[in-house]
Amino acid sequence: MHPRSFLIIQTAFIGDVVLATGLIEKLHQHYPESKIDFLLRKGNEGLLVGHPFVREVLIWDKKQSKIKNLFMLIRCIRTKRYNVVVNVHRFASSGMITVFSGAEIKIGFSKNPLSFLFTQRLAHSINNIHEAARNHKLIEKLTDSQYANPKLYPSQNDFEKVNLFKKGKYICLAPTSVWFTKQLPAEKWIDLLVLLRDRYAHYYLLGAPGDFNTCESIRLASANENVINLAGKLSFLESAALMKDAEMNFVNDSAPMHIASAMNAPVTAVFCSTVPAFGFGPLSKQSFIVETNEKLVCRPCGLHGYKDCPKGHFKCAYTITAEQLMSVLK
Repeated sequence: MHPRSFLIIQTAFIGDVVLATGLIEKLHQHYPESKIDFLLRKGNEGLLVGHPFVREVLIWDKKQSKIKNLFMLIRCIRTKRYNVVVNVHRFASSGMITVFSGAEIKIGFSKNPLSFLFTQRLAHSINNIHEAARNHKLIEKLTDSQYANPKLYPSQNDFEKVNLFKKGKYICLAPTSVWFTKQLPAEKWIDLLVLLRDRYAHYYLLGAPGDFNTCESIRLASANENVINLAGKLSFLESAALMKDAEMNFVNDSAPMHIASAMNAPVTAVFCSTVPAFGFGPLSKQSFIVETNEKLVCRPCGLHGYKDCPKGHFKCAYTITAEQLMSVLK
């Protein structure tokens, strides 16, 4: 069988979509004439704007009229008559989309509650294998055994938009995360900026619009006039274009880490409550991991982050020092 059209489904968070872009790369390598569409949740579509290998980005609005939009989406997908649906998402909603897609081949992870109705289902196990490799298992029979790294494609306009920030050597820092226990405390970022002083021309704080106030408090407390708060001022792809040429990108175990990987940008990833062994570490050629040197029996406390430290002390973050972060620059 030579598939004529594919639909990739990943309606989870930003980093999950970025990691799933490796499937686009691999499918295009093996089936350059086939059409590849991608389904994601509303708010993440900016990641794939102008992607050269994606024909159409389908969007599911999960926040308003979620169920109504789900059934409208299923009807739309059925009309497209995909040969293959590759479902990277592991929840029932995407399972419904897959089952009722009308595709000849329906592939997904066995953790999906409706996977018993898929054509093929594979195990998703947390065992020191990177998520990009786990995702690749879904299309291994259609391609080969080697997974492709995630990749983003900022446009020429994206690069031109951030060129004004590329005067001199600079560092990017993404100090926030959706999850509290994945986020290095603000005072640690402040300590780092104080240590760095004027070593580089600029230090750019990146994040979503909702991260602006946190980033602004870090900027002010650092008393470093070279620190510029860009949180909420750049799109996903503009941020990616800026990160690409940074001397270093300091990030948490969060979406900016995966964006750096997708640009093969230098990256230092801070792991607090989670650990790289879960399979979500950086993939850039120049990458570093910083974590506590203390042996904590409570770490890791879970696969995902928490809103608060379950033990109340958050030692996995507070025992990380700015000097550890600085050491990767030497």
